[in-house]
Amino acid sequence: MDKKNALRAGALAAGTTLMMLLMSSPALALTRDDGDDPGQGLSVMETLGQFVLAPIVLFAVIAGLVMVLDRSSDRQPKAKAKA
Repeated sequence: MDKKNALRAGALAAGTTLMMLLMSSPALALTRDDGDDPGQGLSVMETLGQFVLAPIVLFAVIAGLVMVLDRSSDRQPKAKAKA
């Protein structure tokens, strides 16, 4: 019974992915619309800064704030129970 559910979930996921790929037409992105006014492209450094460096820095800041502002008093590791 477990294999049947896994197969059903896999078929659903594959079907959904296929439909999403078919419905989104990246070829239509080449056709310019009326009033379309794209700006200048980003350089490699701007792209890396915006999509790689900024998320890493944001993650580090949030993690640092969580560690600094954590007020829990239970800092010692739990003792293992003897079998």
